[in-house]
Amino acid sequence: MTLDPSALLAVAERAAWAGGEIVLAHFGRTEGVREKSPGDWVSEADLASEAAIRAVLVRESSVPVFGEEAGGEATDTGWFVDPLDGTANFLHGFDAVGVSVGLVENGVAVAGVVHAPLLGRTFSGGPGLGAFRDGVPMQASDRPPAQAIVATGFPFRRKELLDRYEAAFAQALRRFEDLRRAGAASLDLCWSAEGVFDGFFELRLGPWDVAAGGAILRGAGGIVTDWEGDEHAWLRSGNILAAPPAVHEALLEIARSAPPAGR
Repeated sequence: MTLDPSALLAVAERAAWAGGEIVLAHFGRTEGVREKSPGDWVSEADLASEAAIRAVLVRESSVPVFGEEAGGEATDTGWFVDPLDGTANFLHGFDAVGVSVGLVENGVAVAGVVHAPLLGRTFSGGPGLGAFRDGVPMQASDRPPAQAIVATGFPFRRKELLDRYEAAFAQALRRFEDLRRAGAASLDLCWSAEGVFDGFFELRLGPWDVAAGGAILRGAGGIVTDWEGDEHAWLRSGNILAAPPAVHEALLEIARSAPPAGR
């Protein structure tokens, strides 16, 4: 299957907006919430948003769909959907929430849309397509590492990763000006594409978490790899370093010096 990422970007945007309408309508409601695993929550909003997104993608494209909640056909080419990235934020009334629709072709994230319905912003783009917030072009920052503010996420559900993460976190706190943790990887990647943040790192995310945002950051001039520097493995492993070149180089040095998981 050969895709046209530019044409499909418009489909992704319509799908993300459909999901965003559901998220917006459910904000402030706490019924229908259950815990999938410790610290991993799902709500009626997640499920209804994914259904609305899936309906648009199935109706307007022939590309397989894989969603965080309902699953689907997990292939090297398809849509990867997070219908409500930042469910814990959503349940606590924190508006850093994204609806993420990423397009992957032959294992490479080629386009994506992240809609932030509670903030009224939509990010889109991909490698070769550019990167945009509400239609306005974005460019990743060129700040040196010492002046960089880098986003991260804590592996709080994967305690076996803490030694590796804590070592990297400690070095990052010394290497960069400061760190941020907003709790929605899709938005962290988009804010890095916009130059609000200067990069992002985390371990063991799902492909639905990072496919869209990773594509958008690459469209803004950023580099996305795993913690070993592999530009193709981050979607599979969920171990992600994403930043403009100078900060990415610093992140890679930090990640490579951290102990392996389990040590």
